[in-house]
Amino acid sequence: MGDGMGFESIDVSAPRPRHGGNLHEAARTYGIPYDAWLDLSTGINPHGYPVPPVPADAWRRLPDDGDGFAACAAAYYGVPDPLCVLPVAGSQAAIRALPTLLRPATVGIASLTYSEYAPAFVRAGHRVAVLDVSGDTLPDALTHVVVVNPNNPTATRVDSGRLLRWHAQLAARDGTLIVDEAFADAYVDASRSVSLAAHAGAPGLVVLRSPGKFFGLAGVRAGFVLGVPALLHALHDMLGAWTVSGPARHAVAAAFADHHWQQQMRVQLADDSARLVQLLHEQPLSTHATPLFAWTDDPRAPSLHRALAERGVWTRLFAQPASVRFGLPATEAEWQRFEHALRESVAAIDTSQRG
Repeated sequence: MGDGMGFESIDVSAPRPRHGGNLHEAARTYGIPYDAWLDLSTGINPHGYPVPPVPADAWRRLPDDGDGFAACAAAYYGVPDPLCVLPVAGSQAAIRALPTLLRPATVGIASLTYSEYAPAFVRAGHRVAVLDVSGDTLPDALTHVVVVNPNNPTATRVDSGRLLRWHAQLAARDGTLIVDEAFADAYVDASRSVSLAAHAGAPGLVVLRSPGKFFGLAGVRAGFVLGVPALLHALHDMLGAWTVSGPARHAVAAAFADHHWQQQMRVQLADDSARLVQLLHEQPLSTHATPLFAWTDDPRAPSLHRALAERGVWTRLFAQPASVRFGLPATEAEWQRFEHALRESVAAIDTSQRG
């Protein structure tokens, strides 16, 4: 709907955001046992990092902010100053809290992106408007902007030059650019080529990073907020002490230090992504992809989601626009199962439409 300012506002009156990985819901809806599903509904790396044994002290002691965890993240992400890094219990914690630390204003967010942002800003008293990521100049009415880069689920990437130009415009308005780089780690061309992490510490810039996607460690619930120390202090005070557990700190620090695993995994994910895209193109389904997921807004998307679910393959369905996101199978047997189910599903849909 229009807002009288020349751009479209986002409707946040819909039910609470839904996410992938909701296999219990799928099992109830389709009557297929939980353990019988092939879950492709998330963008999490199915080849998770092999975490070394957790030291006993990580379980017994309270997490200590002086353990160098922030410095470890700063080195991995290329942040010049560890004081510009705040570990949090997954970027979800920051998404909920950050809007309350920014002055209420109009926030630009893409119409289809990670669904937690718009409700969080509305709850904090902001007005949310649809962001067009294709232009160099932002509308004057926008004070804050959120960009998921690459975007989840559309896989759109905004180059760092455009983001920095947006940041300059917003900083001049005493506004803030928030860039969520949860999926940036997976690219073979290295996340720093498109990441704004090296600019952390610039006023009006916040970067969110998450090891859960690329490293396949979503269960540890760890993430990082990169920004000016004053904002991070305020966010720390709001979230409280000990937000990231000792075992989680151990797992993430080990993953950050394993450069060999990172290099090999980026190559493997690039190959897996190409295989996934090829399977979808054979149907044919036009797709956009990151190394961790593929997305299509083909008109058959809702029917395809349902047909795959009837065959025990769970994908992520989006309503506006109607579209489906596919994660990566983990094993050759899962690849074969997905390929068979995909071909069967598309054939059934096409037969139904001809009838």
